[in-house]
Amino acid sequence: MRLLALCALGVLCLAAGGSCQDVSNAEKQRDVNEILWKVYEEIRDPHLKELSTTFNPLSGHYDDDGVAVKRLLQELNDHRLLEQHHWFSLFNTRQREEALMLYDVLEHSTDWETFAGNAAYFRARMNEGEFVYALYAAVIHSELTTHVVLPPLYEVTPHLFTNSEVIQEAYKAKMTQKRATIQSHFTGSKSNPEQRVAYFGEDIGMNTHHVTWHLEFPFWWDDSHENHHIERKGENFFWVHHQLTVRFDAERLSNHLDPVDELHWDDVIHEGFDPQAMYKYGGYFPSRPDNVKFEDVDDVADVRDMLLYESRIRDSIAHGYIRDNAGKIVDLRNAHGIDVLGDVIESSTYSPNPQYYGALHNTAHMMLGRQGDPHGKFDLPPGVLEHFETATRDPAFFRLHKYMDNIFREHKDSLPPYTAEELEFEGVNIDSFYVKGNLETYFEDFEYSLVNAVDDTETVDDVEINTYIKRLNHREFSFVADVTNEHNHDVLATVRIFAWPHQDNNGVEYSFDDGRWNAIELDKFWVELHPGHNHLERSSEDSSVTVPDVPSFQFLKDRTEEALDQGRELHLERFESSLGLPNRFLIPKGHSQGLEFDLVVAITDGAADAATDGLHESTTFNHYGYRGAYPDNRPHGYPLDRHVDDERVFENLHNFKHIHVKVYHRD
Repeated sequence: MRLLALCALGVLCLAAGGSCQDVSNAEKQRDVNEILWKVYEEIRDPHLKELSTTFNPLSGHYDDDGVAVKRLLQELNDHRLLEQHHWFSLFNTRQREEALMLYDVLEHSTDWETFAGNAAYFRARMNEGEFVYALYAAVIHSELTTHVVLPPLYEVTPHLFTNSEVIQEAYKAKMTQKRATIQSHFTGSKSNPEQRVAYFGEDIGMNTHHVTWHLEFPFWWDDSHENHHIERKGENFFWVHHQLTVRFDAERLSNHLDPVDELHWDDVIHEGFDPQAMYKYGGYFPSRPDNVKFEDVDDVADVRDMLLYESRIRDSIAHGYIRDNAGKIVDLRNAHGIDVLGDVIESSTYSPNPQYYGALHNTAHMMLGRQGDPHGKFDLPPGVLEHFETATRDPAFFRLHKYMDNIFREHKDSLPPYTAEELEFEGVNIDSFYVKGNLETYFEDFEYSLVNAVDDTETVDDVEINTYIKRLNHREFSFVADVTNEHNHDVLATVRIFAWPHQDNNGVEYSFDDGRWNAIELDKFWVELHPGHNHLERSSEDSSVTVPDVPSFQFLKDRTEEALDQGRELHLERFESSLGLPNRFLIPKGHSQGLEFDLVVAITDGAADAATDGLHESTTFNHYGYRGAYPDNRPHGYPLDRHVDDERVFENLHNFKHIHVKVYHRD
């Protein structure tokens, strides 16, 4: 008999004041699957449904003596929580507080019965958006759910990822009980140049990557309430958005567009955007016409506030330090400065002085998202930039992050360049470096389910409803390097691979310094080099920067039921993290004539670089760190993260290789 059946009957475990043992990963996976299935309807699973009415949250086991659950129950009983069937935004302070109340309850649960019981109980009583956010955050961070794979958000809350006309077609299919596969289109039209790169910002895998990163490294994370400190969180914030920005520029070049211009608070927002999407409850996402002048947003910020925060941050970069809220000087001109600056710009709870430096990033998302109704005259719901799931759909997202990226560059360029002595790896020589296979991209159709998009009841059978849309992919290829280790013993090495466009859209060649700032990180891995010759071959599928596609909801349900029926372990290890970029986006689109890129590899001292042991044997995705521990002692982007006065410093290194390649797009 399954665990939840026992819990629902009120026998064993909780009644005895103890804890059920040996809860398998398959049982946990099944509970998470079922609690997220048709999240806007009543719980379908009979055992979870019964648990939602019989479980008493006060009877659970917690490591905070039940403080969090008592607080949430008080808010619930006093009818202060957001009602169901209402939009939710993490940037809404009160709604975020409510979601985090549930997150705290789940995070402080010390056994699975308590975790699952609370999930079922509050799923039936809280706002659906708040519940989904809290559950996703808890599954990602709780030690109880280390091996649970979260279903793709675009199949749990399809409205945030799918155009409204497709949702309407899905309802027609449901009402007529006819199986349907509906074609989706990107927003805009061919008369809009931004439509050429909509496949990047509107890709549901890209949206999943962005929202997952912000779930793994949330700006609200407070060490005093959580079980660990997130190392280099501010630097991770800088790097993940820097990479999105330079990758977007590479996609623009692939489509004969100039790099995106940065946003200016005292200028107009040049590109408008019509999301063509709607909330499940709450109306359509607001649109924005071209050339809208920034207006003050009631209860958020004035334009002059944003200019003031920007001025204070730039002034601190010029001086090389910031002042924390106690007036103490915090030095920026060192390897740790980027981490501090990232916390300040976001701003997260790690910011040393949010009262003075503001929250440039978070406030900017709200400012942009509200420009369609800045004074609340029409009571419109939040815009796409107020949801991490939908933010990259709006071209203004990349303007915003180019603006912040340029601020980060001011800081990075203020640091002294690396010397040849700092960069060399004595006794290690790269003899050759090349790409095995063709760098070719293509578009393919991707299909996903809309069964959770439509309202229904248990008395009406589900009908298969899917949608498909074009997405970018690439042929498999490998990086190959022949390396000589002149030492008479094994050495641990870090292999770092980057690429940047060789020319801009006007055919002007990038300098080494401008190129390295626009470098796309393709891979970083650790390897043991044996004495003498070493032949390294690294498949594009193994890149530490990327992850495979999140499996479909139905795939997770089917594999889980198979494991339970057959009494075997559920092995979904390769899908446990959806934090990385989709592997399909490892290389930019290129074009039919071949878009030229500078491809570089640097092999550095792995023993000095590694912050944890066994990195050359690990297969866990840890590019941004795992459970708060960052694996690399070097900065993100090393050794290309600092200003380069003279490229010969790099070109003369024995542990650095620079070649040219072309990326072709095939229809």
